Amino acid sequence: MTHVTSQDGTTITYDRLGDGPPLILVSGALCDRRTPSSGVPLAQQVEGFTSYAYDRRGRGDSGDTQPYAKEREFEDLHAVIEAAGGQAAVYGMSSGGILALEAAAAGLPITALALYEPPYVAEVGHPVVPDYLSRMQEAVASNHRADALRLFMVEAVGMPAEMFEGMRHAPVWPGLEAIAPTLLYDAHFTHTGRLPAAASGITVPTTVLAGDQSPPFLQDAARATAKAIPGATYLALEGQTHDVDPAVLGPVLADTLRR
Repeated sequence: MTHVTSQDGTTITYDRLGDGPPLILVSGALCDRRTPSSGVPLAQQVEGFTSYAYDRRGRGDSGDTQPYAKEREFEDLHAVIEAAGGQAAVYGMSSGGILALEAAAAGLPITALALYEPPYVAEVGHPVVPDYLSRMQEAVASNHRADALRLFMVEAVGMPAEMFEGMRHAPVWPGLEAIAPTLLYDAHFTHTGRLPAAASGITVPTTVLAGDQSPPFLQDAARATAKAIPGATYLALEGQTHDVDPAVLGPVLADTLRR
């Protein structure tokens, strides 16, 4: 474990694994650098690359300087890219894929993109939660962490309410409450569900992935993302869901990024 300092002074912690060209792994909502689908377990499956699994601000061992803005997350990612040598391929999971896409569109020194199910769901007619960003802001500002988690898990993701209530008594609940304020950060990226117009200006090689057992709207959103980026490729992983197995994803990721 080591760290870099972002432009606003925030400490961003990361683990570095492997050997080869640099690859930065960007996690999604309620995830950190230990999450299987976007962190160290995935890095261990991507052969031929030096992978950097980092804690986004407010998560794990990273800092959380206020006030928050999406641009601060671009600066955090840029700081990790600088630590990796000044340019790197970037993989983004779910809302982390939106972060990675928008960072590439903003001109960060990204050499290739791989995105797993970025939730641009409004692009395919899937309803988005009304007033999602403002409601999440209210829940986080009032420190109603359970409300923030319910808003995300039940209303946005579609978890059955009874399953959510059961989770509140599970061993994972304290960890979810601890990271719940960062749901607001992801909401800044996901609340419209719309691809930014700048996606059409991305010129780096891009692969958009989805699991063929994921909900159809997520698969369709991934296809729409690939269609919006010039020259991008869409790839479905057999037998996988949004909770993708790193042992399946890792070799595919390595193969696509070598091309």
